Amino acid sequence: MEAFCALRFADFASPRQVLFSTGRTRLVFPQKLFFCRARFADSGIEGSFSLKLVSPALLAAEKEEAKAVLTLFLKKQGLSNTIAARTINKSELFVDHLVARLHSVHKSRYLVGRELTTLEIREALIPYLESLLEEHGIYMVDVVESFPDAPVKAKPVAPIIKSQSSIDLKKLKAISRVSEIGPAGKLPPHILYLLELGMDLDQIKGIARRFPSFAYYSLEGKIKPTVEFLLDLGVPKSDIPTILTKRPQLCGISLYENIMPTMRFLENLGVDKKQWAKVIYRFPALLTYSRQKVKTTVDFLYEMGLSEEIIGKVLTRCPNIISYSVEDKLRPTADYFRSLGVDVGVLLHRSPTVFGLSIEGNLKPVTEFFYERGYTMEEIGTMLSRYGALYTFSLAENLMPKWEFFLTMDYSKSELVKFPQYFGYSLVERIKPRYALMKECGVMLLLNQLLSLSAANFDKALNKKIQKLAAGNGVDPKSDVDQ
Repeated sequence: MEAFCALRFADFASPRQVLFSTGRTRLVFPQKLFFCRARFADSGIEGSFSLKLVSPALLAAEKEEAKAVLTLFLKKQGLSNTIAARTINKSELFVDHLVARLHSVHKSRYLVGRELTTLEIREALIPYLESLLEEHGIYMVDVVESFPDAPVKAKPVAPIIKSQSSIDLKKLKAISRVSEIGPAGKLPPHILYLLELGMDLDQIKGIARRFPSFAYYSLEGKIKPTVEFLLDLGVPKSDIPTILTKRPQLCGISLYENIMPTMRFLENLGVDKKQWAKVIYRFPALLTYSRQKVKTTVDFLYEMGLSEEIIGKVLTRCPNIISYSVEDKLRPTADYFRSLGVDVGVLLHRSPTVFGLSIEGNLKPVTEFFYERGYTMEEIGTMLSRYGALYTFSLAENLMPKWEFFLTMDYSKSELVKFPQYFGYSLVERIKPRYALMKECGVMLLLNQLLSLSAANFDKALNKKIQKLAAGNGVDPKSDVDQ
């Protein structure tokens, strides 16, 4: 009998656990994480997903992919190449377990005959490995090698401690790589290419420090094709350094297997293909997310009442909304805004960026600020609905000083409910000068007229008010102006 174990991310009412046992002490895993499926070679009885759907060649390839992911993960934790390789050689059952997890998580893909990409395999396995590391710590290698038996924790084979020294060493090697002078007295070809694009060596070193793998990307195989692809999309050459600095991982992802299919997927959702240059500049990480991640966010937007057309506009204008977790960020934030009486769908359309703010750190303090100054929750909700950016402003540097000046102006507090955009104008360059000029003229404009009008229209509004006031007092406005 061959045993295959795979993850199942489902909730169970019972806290029972599944114990792997074949006569020896076995690892105990929470049932909410695992289920075991046995395939009896003699009887032909199999579990819920038939491995017959996967060809032997594909199965072998997936095992190699799983080994590569596991090797990379172990090396990132500070293990040497030798120890990582030795661990892999002793971990055949654990590798089978990883492959079985792929079959369970992506069951629907196999049923329609679609193979997983390398990126999708990594996205499926790395979070799981990280969860095991968090649980077992220094005994991670023992867990891998003895799977499914419980590790002997008295003597860990190779303790995994993500030491600062090993991390720093990787960074130093990467920085050395990008600044290394070759036999011909020149920098590596991919570095010279990046310099020609307008990057400076300090920028490139900074990328290598944050993302050491970038230092080892080949020019012809990774960096140049990605840059040329971006240029073909209409991205200005001057924007390339910024994009690569923001998301150097772009160069490590397959154009044909990942980036282009993701773009087509997003275009089908309504993203304006003519705006790709701007979208990528704003948030290059968008093209590195899995389609499932994108779909999860889009489904949430549909749930909030947004139409396909509006969703396309939101993703074009604020692509980084894809980076927000639906359950940990978007949904709780929507619930909070809804408690203020705000139409969440309208707010998502007008100000999607506000959904990336912290409820405790940003949203509640602003709500409390206005509530403590006499505004009702309904009025605060109205202000937010009219001007979503209101909640993006700093209390100390924006709201408080502008509120203090507002108290010196001859307006009622209800004017801010009508025109919360007041807080979006510069206190020094717009609010104070215009208010002083209006007072000097002895007239009164509505708050939105005072601030939102262009300079020419503001002058016209002032003159119209002056003339109207003069006419009411029986004074010739022209003579008053001449004086």
